[in-house]
Amino acid sequence: MSLTLIIGDKNISSWSLRPWLAMKHAGIAFREETVRLHLPQTRERILPHSPSGRVPALQDGDLKIWDSLAICEYLADRFPEKRLWPADVAARAIARCVCAEMHSGFATLRSACAMNITAQISDFKPAPDVVADTARVEAMWADARRRFGKGGPFLFGAFSIADAFYAPVVTRIRTYALKISRDSQAYCDAVWALPAMEEWLAGARAELGHA
Repeated sequence: MSLTLIIGDKNISSWSLRPWLAMKHAGIAFREETVRLHLPQTRERILPHSPSGRVPALQDGDLKIWDSLAICEYLADRFPEKRLWPADVAARAIARCVCAEMHSGFATLRSACAMNITAQISDFKPAPDVVADTARVEAMWADARRRFGKGGPFLFGAFSIADAFYAPVVTRIRTYALKISRDSQAYCDAVWALPAMEEWLAGARAELGHA
């Protein structure tokens, strides 16, 4: 099998981070191809890999998958031994729920706190809707941790697709110094400490020409 993951700039492409992190952490071998975003030729370069003209996209031979959640679901099916979803049926259902909510919601948080993983903005003043979105994220984290997180530091104990989906939020909390609870901060610290996250950050800095 030869997998290629097409991603956008590591500093700003939150959607690309999701499957990349899941694959890296799980030890799934793949080749990555980066398409720089917000350039005149960006869409033209993406279209051969993704009919939506957006990243991320996964190529597995002739198969093209162009949605971050669909990519992660495919990987979970293709590599069941990697246990990308929780083994428990109830935990797996809730993990899918929190991923789906992240996938389709939190528009205010996304737009007001665009991913900028290399930056740290100390004077950001979140609007009420951003505070509300952050509170909802924290509530989901707390519920998952309370019900299913006994086996480790992540939302469902062991690392799962759910953590990959919330990794971009972890970066936003850090970049914009959003106020969160001590328990939420402990979870963010666990995600931020992942070797794969360190590798992604190093890649973002390299793209920007930072040491």
